[in-house]
Amino acid sequence: MKKLFTNYNFEFSSNEKKLLSTFCKQNLKQIEGDNKYFAENKIFSSILSKLSGDEDQIKLTKDERTRLVHQLKQNTEFLDKKIKKSWIFKRWIYKSLNTQYKSILINHFSD
Repeated sequence: MKKLFTNYNFEFSSNEKKLLSTFCKQNLKQIEGDNKYFAENKIFSSILSKLSGDEDQIKLTKDERTRLVHQLKQNTEFLDKKIKKSWIFKRWIYKSLNTQYKSILINHFSD
């Protein structure tokens, strides 16, 4: 049975906020200047502004949540592929980053 109402209020720790804000900044750098990604640019800049605030509870819209979750899942899949191909030092860096992304997905965005 599908839920009728979904809660889009999230309480991130300070480390999670830093990680997500860095993630949003990277996405914005990659898509800036391209008009076909106007909606994504607007959404990630909105998420970034909400994360940079001092509020404990962050309210995301449905579209912001779905785009953020989709991008995080895509990034974890990419990092999984990179971990398999890389050497020890890169694997260590990628694995810690991948673990952090997966923990955010599991703790806050699991359905």
